[in-house]
Amino acid sequence: MNSAKVLLGILAGASAGALLGILLAPQTGQDTRKKIKKSGKKYAKDLTHKFEQTLNGVTEKFNEVKDEVSEFAQQTKIKAEKLKKDNGLGTN
Repeated sequence: MNSAKVLLGILAGASAGALLGILLAPQTGQDTRKKIKKSGKKYAKDLTHKFEQTLNGVTEKFNEVKDEVSEFAQQTKIKAEKLKKDNGLGTN
């Protein structure tokens, strides 16, 4: 099971538990709405943080791969030029 599914399950379970706890608590409607709003903001903030972490990780990996491809292309170009020179195909 991948970590995204586990994280999603944990967040869904926590959200459902918090919502049920708030709805079943013996409080006034106004207090309940305040708690729901506060919980919603907290979950939105947590989700935004997780999204930013994931985006940063993907961006970092993309940059690593881009650098590796650039390095590979440069090495291939050098080898091709050397091969041309060794076979007398150079433009010099």
